Amino acid sequence: MFNNNRNSKSESKAILPSSNVNIIGSGTSIQGDIVCEGDIRIDGQVNGLVSTKAKIVVGPEGEITGDLVCQSADILGKVTGIIKVDELLFLKGSAFVKGDVYTAHFEMEPTAKFNGRCYMEADDNEGVKDKHEKSFFKEEATTGEEA
Repeated sequence: MFNNNRNSKSESKAILPSSNVNIIGSGTSIQGDIVCEGDIRIDGQVNGLVSTKAKIVVGPEGEITGDLVCQSADILGKVTGIIKVDELLFLKGSAFVKGDVYTAHFEMEPTAKFNGRCYMEADDNEGVKDKHEKSFFKEEATTGEEA
């Protein structure tokens, strides 16, 4: 009787989903894209796309050369590339970002540095070309109405 209960408990623990946190440690260098479902923390170097449906944290020693796509992000290290965040992008401490940002909410500490353009429109963040085309068509439509 007790053996059956113990087995069923251990089986239920094995079936339960575990927290999916991915860590790229300090001293680790990755050349290529990273695509994952869970949170990811980068304390090493990544040269490529980093994409997740969850949160990305770039530690103080972390460095990414490539694009970021995620639900939310805390950046304390260096990112060179386009950042697309569905919710909150938070640049903390000595963060350095060089590239365009597409986000719903943006927060930046006074010690962080950001060089690029920031887009905070309600439309989907589909890229710079799409943004320019939309604004061009809006201007053209306005001009056409006035004439």
